Amino acid sequence: MNKDREILTGEHFMNGNFACAEGAIAAGCRFFAGYPITPSSEIAEHISVRFPEIGGLFVQMEDELASMCAILGASWGGLKSMTVTSGPGFSLMQENIGLGAMTETPCVVVNIQRGGPSTGLPTLVGQQDMMQARWGSHGDYEIIALCPSSPQELFDFTVKAFNLSEMYRVPVLVMGDEVVGHMSERVVIPPKEEIELLPRRKYAGPKEKYLPFKPDKDLVPRMVTAGEGYHIHITGLTHDEKGYPVLDAETQNKLVSRLVNKIRKNADKIIEIEEKNTEDAEVIVVSYGISARTSLRAIELAEEEGIKVGMLRLITVWPFPEKRIHQLASKVVGFVVPEINCGQIVYEVERCVRGKTKVTLVPHAGGHIHDPKDIFQAIRSILK
Repeated sequence: MNKDREILTGEHFMNGNFACAEGAIAAGCRFFAGYPITPSSEIAEHISVRFPEIGGLFVQMEDELASMCAILGASWGGLKSMTVTSGPGFSLMQENIGLGAMTETPCVVVNIQRGGPSTGLPTLVGQQDMMQARWGSHGDYEIIALCPSSPQELFDFTVKAFNLSEMYRVPVLVMGDEVVGHMSERVVIPPKEEIELLPRRKYAGPKEKYLPFKPDKDLVPRMVTAGEGYHIHITGLTHDEKGYPVLDAETQNKLVSRLVNKIRKNADKIIEIEEKNTEDAEVIVVSYGISARTSLRAIELAEEEGIKVGMLRLITVWPFPEKRIHQLASKVVGFVVPEINCGQIVYEVERCVRGKTKVTLVPHAGGHIHDPKDIFQAIRSILK
C-alpha cells in the first residue's frame, strides 16, 4: 500500500465520476462491489485502479443485486463500503436497499441517473429516479439522498454521504446525473487532515451486554464488527433489540417507528439547502442537480426584466425540506420546478405548499438539459 497515493490532494481538472471515486477514497471507503453500467462506469473503473494502491478491495460482481448484498456484508465486516449504478441497476438494488434500512447498515449507493424507463438512454441525462430513491423498496423506512450539481460536489457529497451513513446507520444515496458525472471542471481535494470524517458509532461496553439494535437517545444504535467476539444476529425480519425475529404487531410498530423517526426527528440536522435571494422574491425556482445550473441563466433573464427571482437548491432531497418550502409559500407568487423528468419533485413542492401559492413544473423527458429560455418563460407565466 502506498500511503502517498491514498488521497490525491490539490487542484485537479477531472470529471464528476472520477471526483466521486476520489471522494469515496477520501472518506475512508475501502470496499467496493459493483457491476458496470453507463453512465456511472468511470467510477468503478477509477476505483479499480486506485484501490490496489491504498489497500482497498474492489470486486466486480455478477449483477446489482449481489453488489448491494456485498456492500452490506462488508459494512458489518468493519469496512466503509460503496456501490455505484444507474437506472436499471438501481431498480435491481431496491430490495437490498430495504434490507440495509432494516438492518441499519451504513453504506453509500451512488446513482448517476440516465434517461429511462427500461434501457432508455444509457449515455444521456435524466433525473427520473428521484422518487424511486425515496420509495423504491417496500415497507416503511426513511432514507437520506444528496444531489450534487458539480464535479466538486460529487467529491464533497460522497464524503458527506459516508458521514451521514455512519451517523444514522442507514444507506445514503448520492443522486447524480449523467451531465454532472461526465462534465470536467476544477476539483479541489483538501489535505487529509482537513477532511472531516465521522467514525463508526462503535459499542464499547461489556460484550455480554451488547444489543445490536438498542438505540441511543437519538434513536440510532451502536454497532460492532462481526468477528470481534460479540453475539450478533442480523436479519431482515422484524426483530427485537437482540436482533432476534419477533413477528408480532407490537414489535413491528416499535422497530419500524424507530427506523422512520431516527431520520424524521433528526431531519433539521440532516437537511441542507442553498438559498439565494429568497426573502424578497416574487418567484422561487426549486431545483437540483444539473437543472439547478441551467436555472441560473433563466434567473438572469428574469432579473433583466425586473422580476425578483430566488433560488432554492436541494442539496438534501430526502428528507425533503418541507418546513422551509412551506414557510416561503406564503411570501411568493409561485414556485417553478425544472426537472429532467415528467414531474416528480414538483409533487413534493405542491404537498408542502398546501395550496398557498402556485407551483409550475418545467418538465423534460431526458436526453439533454433544459433550455434556460423554457424555465424563463415559466417564471414569466407564473406572474400573469
